Amino acid sequence: MGQAIGFTGGRVEAMRRSRPLWRDVLGDVLRDERRGQERILTEVARTAGVSPQYLSEVERGRKEASSEVLGAVADALGLELADVVGRVAGRLAPPAPDRAEPGRRAPVARVRPMPAAPLAPVAPAPSDALLLAA
Repeated sequence: MGQAIGFTGGRVEAMRRSRPLWRDVLGDVLRDERRGQERILTEVARTAGVSPQYLSEVERGRKEASSEVLGAVADALGLELADVVGRVAGRLAPPAPDRAEPGRRAPVARVRPMPAAPLAPVAPAPSDALLLAA
């Protein structure tokens, strides 16, 4: 059998440091909302039906909660799950090109190509008919 090669340091680690993880940003969004409502963690956890320890770990980005737990926490905070997801996505979105860091390229837009329209048959030109007859 071959030997497993671990990737430490280098480009992969730099990418991880430069791009926040979903669970970290999600935890920040949940904590910011809870604190903005001036509510304590134990009360929100009780309302959501999860332990305060678990909610604390989610808020600190230590645990990746299931969609059911996220839905329950969002409900406990009076939010729709789509609102929470939208806030996380907004924080994860790359900066606008005019606000990009110096020396950093603007993100490339990914555009799906449109399907090609079927081609209609084309009648040969009279000069082509002469070539075809030859």
